[in-house]
Parts: sequence; structure tokens; C-alpha cells
Amino acid sequence: MKELKKIIPALLIALGLLAIGLGIRAGFRSMSSAQRTVSVRGLSEREVKADKVTWPIVYQIQGNDLPELYDRASATNDMILAFLHKAGITDSEISINAPEAYDRAANNYSNNDYRFRFNMTEIIVVTSSQVDKVDELIRRQGELLKEGIALSADDYSHQVNYEFTGLNDIKPEMIAEATQNAREAAQKFADDSESKLGKIQTASQGQFSIENRDQYTPSIKNVRVVTTLTYFLED
Repeated sequence: MKELKKIIPALLIALGLLAIGLGIRAGFRSMSSAQRTVSVRGLSEREVKADKVTWPIVYQIQGNDLPELYDRASATNDMILAFLHKAGITDSEISINAPEAYDRAANNYSNNDYRFRFNMTEIIVVTSSQVDKVDELIRRQGELLKEGIALSADDYSHQVNYEFTGLNDIKPEMIAEATQNAREAAQKFADDSESKLGKIQTASQGQFSIENRDQYTPSIKNVRVVTTLTYFLED
């Protein structure tokens, strides 16, 4: 009887240690499983056409009489507006900046060796969703030369600017595509490692970028997004 009393506590202790060991082993398995993950990236790209264009029409005139220069600028503006209106550009798409006049005589570093004292710069800006129509006018702007209007060319501060404003319309499809591409990559990794693809642990959507497709066609934009997903891997 005494021996039985000694054996029972020992058995209970042994069973307790066994249970603890099994629990620790299960915990290690759970931790090991949780740590088995794969991180992948999915890319989605689209080529889209710009749906907004900003065209600054810049010209300069010179002279020695400021009021006379102002009158010439007003007449030139009227001819440019007639050119735009005839092509279907509305007044709501046109803005005329105040003319800027430069007085060479006011330049402290000038040696007064100039033919014309004043140089006036005028900028008329066309902002329109009629991208094709504005592109056509840009190609036809040489017609203004026949009217005696010399437009300033190769001015890097007044470049034609193309924009794509419809990003929100294509965002859902692009995110879905990038996510699907990421899942396919994760599935391939799981298959190669003889594992099963589990649930998503973390997901991160990158920034959307909109850039010119190339330097020759700025009206064609490349839209790009990358998503990063981390999946659990299971046995």
C-alpha cells in the first residue's frame, strides 16, 4: 500500500511532464508554421492616352514705344484667338496672361547698345480635354507665321504639358491585376517548395506612378503600380 502511494505521485508528475512536453512541442510547431511565409510582388501596367493638355502660346515683340507695343500685343492676341476659335477651342479653354515688359534702359549693367528699348512677352494658355484637336493646332501653328506672328520655340519653361486625370477609373482593375499576379507568383513558389499556399499575412499597395511612355510621345502615359503580399505556407 505504501509503495502504491509512492507510485501514484510519481505517475502524476510523469504525466504532467509529458503533457507539458507535448504542449511545448505543439507550440514550437505552431511557431514554425507561423514563420513559414513567402513575400511576393505583383505588377500591373497600362498605357493610356492623356485626357488633358496645357499649351502655352508664347510670343515676344520689341519696340521703343510702350503704348504702341501694347496695341500690337492686343492685335496679335486677337489673331491668335481667331485661330483658336476657328478650330473649335472655346473661351473657357483659353486664358490670356498679363503681358510682361522688360525695359533694357532700367538694367544697370546695360551699355545702352540696343536697337529696341522694350521687350514684351505675352502668353496665351490653352487648357483643354480636346487633346487631339490641340495636337492638330500645335502642328498647324506655323500658319500664324503667315499672320506675322513669330511664336517662341524651344522654351523649356513653357512646354506643352499632357496629363492623365482618369486614374481613379482604372485603379480597381489595376490593383486586382497586380494582386492576382502576386498570388500566381506565390502559388508557384508554394508548388516548388511542396507546400500549400495559406492566407495573406500582410498586404501593401505601392504608389501609382504616371510617366511619359517615352520622350517622343508625351501624350501617351504609362501607369504602373506594384503590390507586395506576404502569404503563409502550410504543409
